[in-house]
Amino acid sequence: MTAAVEVAAPVATPAETRPARWPAWALAAICVAAGALYVWQIGAGQVGNSYYAAAAKSMSTSFTNFLFGSFDPAGVVTVDKPPMALWPQAVSVWLFGFHGWAVLLPQVVEGVAAVFLLHRTVRRWADEKVALLAALIFTLTPITVAINRDNNPDTLLVLMLVAAAYAFTRSVQAAESRVRTKWLLWCAFFIGCGFLTKMLQAWIVVPGFALAYLVASNSPLKRRIADLAAAAGVLVVSSFWWVALHAFWPGSKPYIGGSADGGAWDLIIGYNGLGRVFGGSGNRGGGGERMIGQPPAGMEVSGPGGGAMFGGQAGATRMFDSAVGGQISWLLPLSLLVLVVMTAGGVLRRRAKVPGDAAERAGWFMWGSWLLVTMVVFSFAQGIFHPYYTTMLAPAVAAISAAGLVMFWRARSFVRFLLPVSVAVTAAWAFLVVSRDTSWHGWARWAVVVVAAVAVVVLLLGLRRAGLVAAVVAVLLVPAVWSTATAATASGNGVMPAAGPADGGGGMFFRDGQAPGRTPGQTPPNGRQAPDGQQAPDGTQQAPNGRANRGQQMGGPGFGGRELTDEQRKILDYAKKNSGGAGITLAVAGSAQMASPFIMGSDEVVIGMGGFSGSDNAPSVGQLQAWVSEGELKFVLGNAGGTGMRGPGGTDNGRQEWITQHCTAVDPALYDGSSTQTLLECKA
Repeated sequence: MTAAVEVAAPVATPAETRPARWPAWALAAICVAAGALYVWQIGAGQVGNSYYAAAAKSMSTSFTNFLFGSFDPAGVVTVDKPPMALWPQAVSVWLFGFHGWAVLLPQVVEGVAAVFLLHRTVRRWADEKVALLAALIFTLTPITVAINRDNNPDTLLVLMLVAAAYAFTRSVQAAESRVRTKWLLWCAFFIGCGFLTKMLQAWIVVPGFALAYLVASNSPLKRRIADLAAAAGVLVVSSFWWVALHAFWPGSKPYIGGSADGGAWDLIIGYNGLGRVFGGSGNRGGGGERMIGQPPAGMEVSGPGGGAMFGGQAGATRMFDSAVGGQISWLLPLSLLVLVVMTAGGVLRRRAKVPGDAAERAGWFMWGSWLLVTMVVFSFAQGIFHPYYTTMLAPAVAAISAAGLVMFWRARSFVRFLLPVSVAVTAAWAFLVVSRDTSWHGWARWAVVVVAAVAVVVLLLGLRRAGLVAAVVAVLLVPAVWSTATAATASGNGVMPAAGPADGGGGMFFRDGQAPGRTPGQTPPNGRQAPDGQQAPDGTQQAPNGRANRGQQMGGPGFGGRELTDEQRKILDYAKKNSGGAGITLAVAGSAQMASPFIMGSDEVVIGMGGFSGSDNAPSVGQLQAWVSEGELKFVLGNAGGTGMRGPGGTDNGRQEWITQHCTAVDPALYDGSSTQTLLECKA
């Protein structure tokens, strides 16, 4: 029974009394491998998500922009997230200048740091072998590789939560009450930093951590309750100090993007908070990812939260469906099996009144609750959900599956047969996932069947060391292939980073599996496709099998690109030459993605009106009027016909009406332009 319910500590032998050097070398090799996967080709021209990349550049220009996470250099509106994840990127841009690799390098460092810290955490909870295996599994999780090569905030969120897990583990293992309290407060602080990275998503782990400390700490009950109360205070302060700072800032400050009133609290409760879970109208928590206007012709949109468009239908199977399964689900069946075995073993041990280790029990509570609660929230979320959110599951999957594999391998009773069962189940699931699109390394499905069969035979023959190695190779073969292939592709799809085939997890799809945007490598709006590798009627390039090129950024008039087009450069040059010294060279009507290339591709003061979707009340009509009257703004860029993209419900807070009344189109011949975008000159 003991082998079934405990992660046994390694048995020391005389040859093992001196610390071995191989674990340190093994950890170093894993960290180097992680760094190689994350850094591979990040300097090939991509900038990740252009929305965040533009913000990182703007934040490097002034302290206020840096502090609040301003999207534009004028400090008009922030990104629709807290700024902590962008702070390292902004510092890197300030030090090295604006380059794609300067934006993405902090993500690589944070990703490797998370691998290292996960190893240290699991080693304290279990032992060196489990810790090394957990670090390897974490490194080879496909979505983690994809997100750590991108500049979305999830990389730093995961690092902060792993740091919290480390502090929690130190807390429950401490012999002295004072030390236990200190580390628990550090745990709360790191979760608060996660809140300043991605708001309420970081708090998903809080109930499990609190319960684990309550049931497993060695402190008296009153002391445990007092410790949790103190930790709650630290959590609140470390989470909300930035919110309070913005609210009470005495000078000028940017409007909080994504909020209804310009404050951070509305963003926390609405768009980035409860709305993600329960959905809603107007995208104040719900709807598509701030779906702008009507979806393009042929786009599949279903469900109250638009979840089918971004991350599959909400429900119990979401983590395993075609949009999400290839990102994180590879070892989920194994992890769930391990948790079932541990739960059953714990019940049996409790009935038999067999004493257990409190710190070990706390670790199972922590990792198990992290995995299960996060899975439930993500699976049933009715609001916005992207497949790359699932990287938050990766540390728990790695810790649980690594502990389970080693536990099954060490077992002497019938439990040892669970290892070949685990290998068979994991290989079967990998076969099914790869079979969804065999054009993406389809050979791996047959390879995993062969390797798994060999591993099962070796294990049944009782060849223990060889069996463990074969089992690890079998369960990690396909994730390793997907992770390596993802890293080898210099993907510019920073908006929807994903591993695997372009139509198997990127997030926003047409019915034919193609992503919108009309950039090179993507299906034209009319849905026509050219033969493999040839140009479609409108000049867009098709990848093999008609699949959108993974290396292309979502772009075009609706989403913005990585670089200024020739026409955009001419527009900007004309506006600068004729602005009369205006403080704002150009204001772009529509979504922030349309303004991103102007901010990234020049040193001019360019703003995107309305924040991410174009619906934020920043700048307000009154602010526009004041700028134009004072000579601070002269030119506005809109789409053909003078209309900008609009946010949920078609609202732009009256800006378009004001532009129509006060601005007139500039003759494109004056800047050698076309009619795809309209430059407007405004007068009070």
